[in-house]
Amino acid sequence: MDSQLILVSIVILVALVFDFLNGFHDAANSIATVVSTRVLSPRAAVLLAAVCNFAAAFFLETKVAATIGQDIVHAEFLDPYLVAFGLLGAIIWDLITWWFGLPTSSSHALVGGFAGAAVAKAGWIALKPQGFIKVVPYIVIAPLVGLVLGRLMMMLVYYIFRNSTPRKVDHFFRRGQLVSASIFSFSHGMNDAQKTMGIILALLISANYYPAATEGARAHVPLWVILSCHAAIALGTYFGGWRIVRTLGMRLTKLHPVGGFCAETGGGVTIVFLSLLGIPLSTTHTITGAIVGAGSIQRMSAVRWGIARNIVWAWILTIPCSAIFGALFEFFIRPFLPK
Repeated sequence: MDSQLILVSIVILVALVFDFLNGFHDAANSIATVVSTRVLSPRAAVLLAAVCNFAAAFFLETKVAATIGQDIVHAEFLDPYLVAFGLLGAIIWDLITWWFGLPTSSSHALVGGFAGAAVAKAGWIALKPQGFIKVVPYIVIAPLVGLVLGRLMMMLVYYIFRNSTPRKVDHFFRRGQLVSASIFSFSHGMNDAQKTMGIILALLISANYYPAATEGARAHVPLWVILSCHAAIALGTYFGGWRIVRTLGMRLTKLHPVGGFCAETGGGVTIVFLSLLGIPLSTTHTITGAIVGAGSIQRMSAVRWGIARNIVWAWILTIPCSAIFGALFEFFIRPFLPK
């Protein structure tokens, strides 16, 4: 086996570890509300989320993967080391924020680590501005859309069930949350697993193991990459990140089943729609916004704004911090590696 094939295989393994951590870190996105409203036990909730994450593989939509793999860094600057350093930068940031229980974006950490390593290697010329136009604005747009949809759905539900007793509404939406949690888990797999697909696609192209797309076209993601990435993120979801579940589902605001249903459905619809446009958004940002929107319909004081402020700061710091980690790997590790 030649040395390049060994290197590429190791980097693919690192990418799948990142994908696993993505699912582990983002388990709270899919299950925080359904656990906090006690509709499902934590173990049953993560099993449902894992199954729905993997089911998204059969949707076979890979526009987000193409954005990550082809629109962030120019192909001529890609090599297996750069991809590995970008992944490691994202992994470190994910582990730091997991430790502090902060629901940050694994997607933006991946973009930041990838971009930071590329800039450290070749300067700002290595980056494609059009790719960042697809990513950076949605740090703000995605949670706002989730917030608005979560709040509008709560208003609509309150109007439809205005003559129903709270007990009847609670009973109805306890079952409804099984549907909404499935929708959000599916959307999470549909968007987030594709980020790792895009990284592996970029790796295969840079090593000449897979043909690059022709001008104006998109490279197709191999089926084995699609299935392995969805399997890794589903497995990570199953093991779950309970620190972040507590922050989103129990500390940010108190939700009843109706609020959980509205937050999950509003967030899921947002993610599916933007995924179809090829936008690598943050599922974490989106569900957090939707939870705030659903919780704020009771009264604005129902949301613990101090915790929300800490979360927003973590969002802002994700891309630059993961970029710094990716750049540090490029600066200090590459000189000791074989050419």
